[in-house]
Amino acid sequence: MRTAKIHPTAIVDPAARIADDAEVGPFSVIGPQVVIGNKTIVQSHVVIEGEVQIGHGNFIGHGAVIGVAPQDVSFSPERKTKVEIGNDNIIREYCTIHRGTAEGSSTKIGDKNFVMAGAHIGHNCGIGNNVIIANNCLLAGFVQVDDGAFLGGGSTFHQFMHIGRLVMVQGSSAFGKDLPPFVIAAERNSVFGVNVIGLRRAGFSVNDRDEIKTAFKLVYLSDLNISQALEKAATMKFGPPAREFLDFVANAKKRGICPFKRGTDDKTSI
Repeated sequence: MRTAKIHPTAIVDPAARIADDAEVGPFSVIGPQVVIGNKTIVQSHVVIEGEVQIGHGNFIGHGAVIGVAPQDVSFSPERKTKVEIGNDNIIREYCTIHRGTAEGSSTKIGDKNFVMAGAHIGHNCGIGNNVIIANNCLLAGFVQVDDGAFLGGGSTFHQFMHIGRLVMVQGSSAFGKDLPPFVIAAERNSVFGVNVIGLRRAGFSVNDRDEIKTAFKLVYLSDLNISQALEKAATMKFGPPAREFLDFVANAKKRGICPFKRGTDDKTSI
């Protein structure tokens, strides 16, 4: 017999596994393959179906829909795919998180993320830890978002693109190319500089910040093309954070990286 706090109007399949100290609000629907961990709160009118694993300490707001079939015309309902959500995430009202599309695949969300109202996380996305996805962001399938990124409200992201660590995206922007770690991005496929404030807040040393700026200038502001810039960077001494930036650029071959655009006030943060 369940001891979890489940509202009498909620429809919870008997096969669902819900921790004793979890909560399920009014009119929510929980399917048979759902696992909900300790101290997770599911508010009203939430639908969680398919194979969904949710860790401990999560908050899922009113009207969220998690684990439904992907929006992929090639998807077959008999495929076994899932959603995996870690711990201490906040998923606010009316977010949609779809399960994977290929057999055995998953949509994955790590720990301590904040997904604001109305955001969509498409099939096979991978969200790291401490990511903020603001209201009404749209992530197509297979988008990878690394730790500490901030995606401004109303922004859109093309399938298969990669957003690097501690990227700061301005609201109402759109991207179809990869965003290297530590950059500020805005408008349409444009990079404006290094996220210096974010690096400071994340505890990066002065030396690491300076090296990231040097690597950024080499890739974006020198007269070299990307291949030449990476060849030159290989001869230079850089610590792990700057190397992370350069390695990302080197591996962004499928979609390429967003280009640099100087700010209209000519005060780009680098």
